[in-house]
Amino acid sequence: MRPMRIGVPTEIKTKEFRVGMTPAGVAVLSKLGHQVLVEAGAGIGSGLSDEEYQRAGAELVGDRAEVWGRADMVVKVKEPIAPEFALMREGQILFTYLHLAAAQELGAELLRRKVAGVAYETIETEDGKLPLLTPMSAVAGRMSVQAGASFLEKERGGKGILLGGVPGVRRGRVCIIGGGIVGANAARVAIGLGAQVTVLDIDLEVLAYLDDIYEGRIITAYSDPITLEETVEKSDLVVGAVLVAGARAPRLVTEAMVKNMEAGSVIVDVAVDQGGCVETCRPTTHEDPTYVVHGVTHYCVANMPGAVPRTSTFALTNATMPYVRSLAQKGLEKAARDDAAIAKGINTLRGGVTHPAVAEALGQPYTPLPV
Repeated sequence: MRPMRIGVPTEIKTKEFRVGMTPAGVAVLSKLGHQVLVEAGAGIGSGLSDEEYQRAGAELVGDRAEVWGRADMVVKVKEPIAPEFALMREGQILFTYLHLAAAQELGAELLRRKVAGVAYETIETEDGKLPLLTPMSAVAGRMSVQAGASFLEKERGGKGILLGGVPGVRRGRVCIIGGGIVGANAARVAIGLGAQVTVLDIDLEVLAYLDDIYEGRIITAYSDPITLEETVEKSDLVVGAVLVAGARAPRLVTEAMVKNMEAGSVIVDVAVDQGGCVETCRPTTHEDPTYVVHGVTHYCVANMPGAVPRTSTFALTNATMPYVRSLAQKGLEKAARDDAAIAKGINTLRGGVTHPAVAEALGQPYTPLPV
């Protein structure tokens, strides 16, 4: 394999301050003989200066189009948005969060332009873990309760409840739908604040694990329709933490349930980047994070970890760099043959959809990867 040119552009999504690679990552790739093109200013939002990237061996590029145009592989954080579509080209590897189940237009562009789209969120190890979703899910899970607690304050439209309560006054009730990485981290923060926490899941082993580690300080419940409805409607804060890898999130919380919640309650749907698990959910931004439906505040920011970019960028790069290195050293096809996790990460290739759940979500035929 010849040395690869790897591009790291500035993220342009609203209030997105993360960057796809730290200077340490650049140093690793540079020492292996690869050329890393970093758009000038790409790391500033994460507290990383152009000088740090240069010292690590990056070539600073002042023009975004040049970064995309010269790069064999583009490493980002968030999925490309409309102004970036024309910058993508045939055969280019795009390594980033794609969330194509909720991004039909992007999916169509990747197919039309025959881009090799490798999605962080569908890289899956043999034991079923999603290593590149884990760090941002942990951040989003912890942030979800912080955000929810803030919007429960009366001056922000909430019902005026302190999640931890005080002696003689009931604690806030938090319902967490899904006990995976997002849900477990949300529970950790909610318990720390002193809230009454209920976690719902359909995996009894997950519920048993959470019950064990928190030694009875949370309520665990099997997520059947009746239990879900009763728990949601009685809660002050509902956190949607449901994930089906590569697929659209199931709509579990109906509009009728939202309508029956008390006015001033809050919903934080972390699953919004996969379409949301709440029927009344629609994506929002850090600039305008909430809206109200039936008196209930909805916080549905699709890039929550972007608000804490320093933490998020380092956590993400720690997880992505082994895969970036493999793709750079071996090329896409050999890396996929050598590592089934990378193979599962490939969503689009040569104009076909190569992940079954993504194909179903996009309404496209599934095209298996070449052997």
